[in-house]
Amino acid sequence: MLRFLTGEELTDYPLLRDTMFADRAKQFRERLGWAVRVDAQGFERDEYDALNPTYVLWQRPDGRHGGSMRFMPTLGRCMVNEHFSALAGGRRFAHPKVWECTRFCLGEQAPAMVSAALMLGGAQLGVGLGLSRAVGVFDARMVRIYRLLGWQPTVLGSTGEGSDAISLGLWEFSEEVRRRVARKAGIAPELAQAWFERDTDGRRALPAAI
Repeated sequence: MLRFLTGEELTDYPLLRDTMFADRAKQFRERLGWAVRVDAQGFERDEYDALNPTYVLWQRPDGRHGGSMRFMPTLGRCMVNEHFSALAGGRRFAHPKVWECTRFCLGEQAPAMVSAALMLGGAQLGVGLGLSRAVGVFDARMVRIYRLLGWQPTVLGSTGEGSDAISLGLWEFSEEVRRRVARKAGIAPELAQAWFERDTDGRRALPAAI
C-alpha cells in the first residue's frame, strides 16, 4: 500500500524507515555506482533527509520498504537549487506550489507495478496538497517508465549522453494525470485518495523545513 509520511512520522515505522535507507544504498551506490555516502548501518541518507521531507512509499505486507520517493518544498532547501542549477540555466525554483522530487528508489525484487504505484503516489500527493508541479532530476533509465505511464516531464535541461544522461524536468499535477496513472498502476484512484487521507488526516499542507 501507499504511505505518505514526513520524516518525523517515519520514525514511528522503524522497519519501513530502515529498509528504505538500506534499499537506497543498494540501488544508488551498489547498482548505479553513484558517489553517495553510506553509513556504518548500511543506510544511504543525506543532509536533506534531516530536513523533515515528505516521503511517498510503497509498504509491503510485511511492513518493509518496496519503493519510495522524497518530496520537499522549493521554498526551502532542495537539491535542484543547491546542486543542479546549471541544468536549469541558473534559474532558481521557489514557489509554494512547486515541490522537488528526488531519490526514486525501488526495493530489491520489487514487482513491476511498484514503479507505477509510486508515480501514482506522487500524483496523489500533488493533487492532495493542491500543488501545481514537481521538479526533479532524472537519469536515462527513468525515461521509459515515464513514457509507459503517460506522465512525461517537460525537460528543462540535460547533460551527458546515452545511459549517462541526466535531465531536469517539470511534471504537472492534475486530476486527469492522477486518474491516468492510477489506471496504469491498477489501483483505484479512490483507494489512493483514501490512503492519502489516512496518513495526512485531511491536511492540505504537510510540515516541512523552510
